[in-house]
Amino acid sequence: MPDGANLREIPTDRSRLVQTVKCGRPGTGMPAFDRLAYSDGRCSGLKKSDLQARNLDLPDPPATLQPNEVNLLADFLFAKVIGKGPMTRAQCAEYWGEPVEACNELPQ
Repeated sequence: MPDGANLREIPTDRSRLVQTVKCGRPGTGMPAFDRLAYSDGRCSGLKKSDLQARNLDLPDPPATLQPNEVNLLADFLFAKVIGKGPMTRAQCAEYWGEPVEACNELPQ
């Protein structure tokens, strides 16, 4: 499982979520999805050299996201995940588009 917060249970605000997606979480498994995240200090004033000096790794993302894509992701997370409590079978089936075996482990 990821080492991040459970967004279904822990509320957050939009600006913090967008910043986390763009800048990742150095020292964890969360990559930065902004391709320039640590090139010019846009992420908490830090650059790659600052992360290296602090022995903080930042995994490479499978792909980077454009600002509009980050905003669409935030919209989705706020509509379907953030603060919504534990997932139910119905929510699981909605996510997958049909009931899948993994959904059977969830409460009705």
